[in-house]
Amino acid sequence: MIYKVPYRILFMLFATMLMAQASYSQTNEQRALELKREKLQNEIREINRLLFAEKKEKGNVLDQMEALDQKINVRQQLIRVTNQQSNLLNRQINANIRNISKLRQELKSLKEEYAAMIQKSYQNKSKQSRLMFLLSSKNFYQAFKRFQYMKQYTEFRKKQGEQIIEKTDDLARLNKDLNEERKVKEILIAQNQKAKDLLMVEIKNQKELLGTIRKNEGKYASAIEKKKQEAKQIDRQIDNLIRSAIALSNKEAGKTNSSSNTFVLTPEATIVANNFSANKGKLIWPVEKGFKSQGFGVYNDAVYPGVKHESNGVIITTDQGAKARAIFKGEVIAIISVPGGNKAVQIKHGNYISTYYNLSNLYVKKGDMVEAKTPLGDIYTNRDNGQTRLKFYLHKDTAKLNPEEWVYQL
Repeated sequence: MIYKVPYRILFMLFATMLMAQASYSQTNEQRALELKREKLQNEIREINRLLFAEKKEKGNVLDQMEALDQKINVRQQLIRVTNQQSNLLNRQINANIRNISKLRQELKSLKEEYAAMIQKSYQNKSKQSRLMFLLSSKNFYQAFKRFQYMKQYTEFRKKQGEQIIEKTDDLARLNKDLNEERKVKEILIAQNQKAKDLLMVEIKNQKELLGTIRKNEGKYASAIEKKKQEAKQIDRQIDNLIRSAIALSNKEAGKTNSSSNTFVLTPEATIVANNFSANKGKLIWPVEKGFKSQGFGVYNDAVYPGVKHESNGVIITTDQGAKARAIFKGEVIAIISVPGGNKAVQIKHGNYISTYYNLSNLYVKKGDMVEAKTPLGDIYTNRDNGQTRLKFYLHKDTAKLNPEEWVYQL
């Protein structure tokens, strides 16, 4: 007789595998949230270092308002992510409590089954010895089958013993994990409370700044309008230069009748464009370090929430003396100089264009071929507020792209 493993034990093994898989999935989710939380914490540190390092605030209240608004936004994101982590830990803790209860029940059943098997084995041994069991066989084949049965029975008993040890170890591990998860949750709750306290202080400061601005509303309203007009002027100039570059490139390729909105690519330029596209989400930052102080798209004004602004690129705040660098290999197709403003560099990557605005000293000229990380120029530092900001734009032909989707963790 060959002993078959009971379906109950097979089901228990299958359930254990599913539990392990669910735990692995939650661990990956927890790891992703932790990475996101670390990124936000680093961003807050960079904001404090670059915008709030001096005890005496630099710049006018509009600059302070924008900086504070940025920090509040990041702080709110941090609180949300920490809440997500805490909720996930809650689910893991509850799952572990259920698993511990289930394991205890399975361990109890295994021990009872194992005890019954030992008792039955002892009773059989008292009635007939193993040797007599073999010798009483009618023929050699039956003796062989009985020997195999005894061997399998012994092996199964051994496996049951090992299962008991394994389940006991699993139970101890789950209890240990449960204690660690509870400690981590307590830390997260404490950190989140601290973040909420800081947020309340920052919101209070923001309200005080807003009160100062309201007293001089006319002055600040005109300053906001001036910034909007400057942004529109830069956008128009960038668009015009891209269209000019397309027209010139297509004329040189002998495609004068082609659309003025798209590049006609040579085989070599197609390879560059395909490589650029393949690196979406993995492109390097256009600065060595810093933080995103203004994202892409439509956003509310920090002072007048009812007023909408549109950003066709992103603004990155960095250290004084920082240099802009190429995000990918390509050709410098234009040097932009805004009257009364600063300079910009445009680089063509196949039919993709990256633009680096608010530079002072330039290290490249039109026609230069550059590689990723090639220094392009010094980023201008505003003397009034001490801030060093790079305005970075990305296009595919004339279509505006969101750099946050292309540059790694921007």
